[in-house]
Amino acid sequence: MNSDIKRKILHIFFPNRCPVCGEFIDALSSFCDVCSSKIQPYTGRFSIKGASGCTAAFVYNKDISPAVFLLKNGICGNAAYALGGALASKLYEDGIADKVDVIVPVPLHKASRSKRGYNQTELIAKVVGEKLGIEIAAHCTVKMRKTKEQKSLNSYHRRLNLKDAFRIVDPAKIKGRKVLIIDDISTTGSTLTELTSLLLKSGAEEVYCAACCHTPAPGTEM
Repeated sequence: MNSDIKRKILHIFFPNRCPVCGEFIDALSSFCDVCSSKIQPYTGRFSIKGASGCTAAFVYNKDISPAVFLLKNGICGNAAYALGGALASKLYEDGIADKVDVIVPVPLHKASRSKRGYNQTELIAKVVGEKLGIEIAAHCTVKMRKTKEQKSLNSYHRRLNLKDAFRIVDPAKIKGRKVLIIDDISTTGSTLTELTSLLLKSGAEEVYCAACCHTPAPGTEM
């Protein structure tokens, strides 16, 4: 059954809500009109060492953060659909969608996944993959150890915190292929940098990076 049809059926029993403010919206809508007018599209540029291209859908600020918090707090709601749909559109607009063979969502440590009930980046990646017709390799990478929350660390300690935290467990999924890494938020890019390096060392032909939200550098305006 088509996913849009499923959403319309579910909407009858579980009405869709805006993941930012909680207002009721149509079955196939992402955000309400008021929140859509406030959310700021990401139009800047950022780079990740080793990556062939990078993009993001939104500027990370107070207008979009409630949708991200829902996912991180174990309440998916409409957030994955809204964020994933926006990221799919941005990947298409930026010409990255046609350049990749497989999507790798940033993995979550098993303890965090068990507590949350899912890996939020995997849910987002599934929406992106379905909309763009790209294969998802959800379990070819794993996070081997639980790390400190990145938001509490500076740039140097973010990199140190993630060093050797990830491992490729199914290299055949990415060897010789053009890989797209998907994350929910990118701030300094430490997570994306670590995974890009690991994927390239494991045989990926090229790596692209995408985040639903990107935090602009202090003092900059988008």
